[in-house]
Amino acid sequence: MSLELIEIETGDQPTASIIVLHGLGADGNDFVPVAEELNLDAVGPVRFVFPHAPTRPVTINGGHVMRAWYDIMGTELTRREDEQGLRESQATVEALIAREKSRGVPASRIVVMGFSQGCAMALQTGLRHEERLAGIVGLSGYLPLAAQTATERHTVNHEVPIFMAHGTHDPVVPFARATASRDLLQSLGYQIEWHEYAMPHSVCAPEIADLNRWLLRVLTKPA
Repeated sequence: MSLELIEIETGDQPTASIIVLHGLGADGNDFVPVAEELNLDAVGPVRFVFPHAPTRPVTINGGHVMRAWYDIMGTELTRREDEQGLRESQATVEALIAREKSRGVPASRIVVMGFSQGCAMALQTGLRHEERLAGIVGLSGYLPLAAQTATERHTVNHEVPIFMAHGTHDPVVPFARATASRDLLQSLGYQIEWHEYAMPHSVCAPEIADLNRWLLRVLTKPA
């Protein structure tokens, strides 16, 4: 596919895939060190896919062009959303999932994971995907197009495991925005494994350890 990306395989012929979506202004390299800290030997060979978002002008950053899954109009994040950009990137993530399936990894062995904007895209895509995924990971982000989620979600992923984590001192995506997303998803019946840490807009060692345990649980289940 035309999208630039990085791939890391922990062994030959991977039987599980983790698609990792970076945050605003970063690229696929951002979460490679995190993946390298994970120990998923019990899962078998795993393929990590780190795509680079396309470049686009970002309103909140003065229109500067940077890697972004969608435009950010203002600090409130959800009042004015770039629905077109969200939909376009959703199609991109769907293409990444389809690519993994074409290489022999079933949807039930694919985790879609993201940080910040990437978290928004993981939730946006994973809840609407038409085959049951292994899981969705949302780190330091929020649920986009929240008002449309109830009508657009796919029933096949109603029971998909969801891991959400956030820093209580996050100045970029307010902690209240994250908990509101969690609460809305729980009101729709989703089972959320929620974690919070005394950190800013970042990742910490206890979070990686909690994520590692969760990934082992969802990926060692029978496909």
